[in-house]
Amino acid sequence: MKSRPLGSTGLHVSELALGSLYTSSLGGGVEESRRILTAAREAGINYIDTAPAYGDSEATLGEAWDGQQDAFVLSTKLGGRPQPFDPQDAAALRGSVEESLRLLKRETIDILMIHEPDRPLQYPWWTSYEPYAGPVLEVIDALKSEGKIKHTGLGGTTVSEMTHLIRSGLFDVVLTAFNFNILFREAAAELIPEARSRGMGIVIGSVLGQGGLGRRYDDAVRERPNWMSHDRQQQLLRLYALLDQLDGMPLAELGVRWALSQEEPSSILIGPKTVEQLESSVVAAERGSLPEDVLRELDEIAAMLPNRPFEEPMILPLGKDYRGPAMANVGAAVKVGKL
Repeated sequence: MKSRPLGSTGLHVSELALGSLYTSSLGGGVEESRRILTAAREAGINYIDTAPAYGDSEATLGEAWDGQQDAFVLSTKLGGRPQPFDPQDAAALRGSVEESLRLLKRETIDILMIHEPDRPLQYPWWTSYEPYAGPVLEVIDALKSEGKIKHTGLGGTTVSEMTHLIRSGLFDVVLTAFNFNILFREAAAELIPEARSRGMGIVIGSVLGQGGLGRRYDDAVRERPNWMSHDRQQQLLRLYALLDQLDGMPLAELGVRWALSQEEPSSILIGPKTVEQLESSVVAAERGSLPEDVLRELDEIAAMLPNRPFEEPMILPLGKDYRGPAMANVGAAVKVGKL
C-alpha cells in the first residue's frame, strides 16, 4: 500500500484508510472489526477515522485493537456527545475527548476534527463567523498544548461553507465527503485547491456515495424513479456503458481507482462492513491508477451534470423506497433566527 504525506502534519498515511462507521455494531461488531483491523494492517493501511456519532465505533475499536492501537494514525471527532449535545459547553467538549481516549485505549489522538462545522442547524459551534470563535477552539488549543491531541481538523459535507472554514487557517486537516468522486466533483473547484494551498491534509470520504456508487442499479436507472432527473439518468446509463466497455469492471473498483488516480487527496476512506469488502478495495488499489482515456471519459460523464439537481438527496437512494424530500423548514428556521 502506497502512502502519502498528510499535508504539513509530518504524518504519512496510506492511500486507502478505514472509515469506521461500520467497525461498530452497525457492521459486524467486535469480532468482525478485529478481523478487519488485522487485514488492514497486513495490507499496509495505517490510518483510521472514527467519531462519537458513528454509533459505538470508538468502543468497538477499543475492544478490537488487540494491542494494535498505536500502529494506526487515528482521527476522531468532537460532536454529538454527550446527549443532549451542547457545542457551547467547553467542559462537555473536553469530557467527550477524554471519553474518546478511554474508549479507544489511546494516550493521544493524532487528529481531532470538529464534526459538521459547516451545518449550524445541526451543531451550532460558532459564536462568531468573522473571525471564527467558539468554546471548541479554546478546548482544542488547550488539548493540543497538553499533548492529548496532535493536530486539528474539519469533517464536513458542504463546499462553500467548508472552504470558508479552511480559509481561517485554524486547522491542519480537512475531511470532505460526498463531493469528490466519479460523478460529483463540487469540491474540486474551490475546497480542495484552497486546502492544498494552505498545506492541509486532504481526506476524502464517501467515494462510493455510501452505496449509490458502490454497485450498478441498471433496472432502477432505466425505470427512472420519481426523484431522478433526466440528466442524472443519462449520466448513470453512460457510466454503466463505460463499465461494459471495461469488461464489466465493478463500479466499486472504478470508483476507488478513480479516487486514487487523483493527486490532491492524502487518503481515501473506505467503510467496509466485512473483511471481504476490505480486500476488494485493496485489490482495486493494487491495480493502480486508471488509464488516461478512462479518466477522460469519466471527466466527460461528470460534466454531464456538474451540479446536483435541487431535489436530489445527498446520498443517491438507488435500491431504496424513497419518494421525495421531507418537509421544507426554511420558514421556521428563519423565524427562530437560525438562518
